[in-house]
Amino acid sequence: MTVTVNLQDDGGYGAIAPAQWSHWLSHWFAQLNPELPPAPSYELSLRFTDDAEIHQLNAQYRAINRPTDVLAFAALEQTLAWYPPDEPVDLGDVIISVETAQRQAKTQGHGLDREILWLVSHGVLHLLGWDHPTEAELAQMLAQQETLIASLQNLPAVDASTPGSCC
Repeated sequence: MTVTVNLQDDGGYGAIAPAQWSHWLSHWFAQLNPELPPAPSYELSLRFTDDAEIHQLNAQYRAINRPTDVLAFAALEQTLAWYPPDEPVDLGDVIISVETAQRQAKTQGHGLDREILWLVSHGVLHLLGWDHPTEAELAQMLAQQETLIASLQNLPAVDASTPGSCC
């Protein structure tokens, strides 16, 4: 399963190349084996931004008037519609505030790359229909995030010139 990541970096993160994100997310999707419409490939947008922009989006779409760490906007409907078989399927958008990620990384005592992976995995799970309205579902989702991140430990980089090593 191929997942192409359309990367937008207005938040100044830039540590990991789009090809590396696509490699990692393709690996995650192979592990998760989600129910998706058949397609030659899948794509999602990954946007790194700042607190001001994510605050505006959080207020506009969730009626929460403050910045947050990650937002996910799924493109697929709960009932999967018919998609042209030769077109990639758009899964949606994951938006991450690099400023919030930096604060959280410091609080958690780990690096920014680890925090970014944590937030991307959280957003991707939301795109695939995961949610956490209960403590039990939150615990299950957080455990899945750990599993996804750990699975990258021994995964080779796309190539030696690609910036960004895992975790």
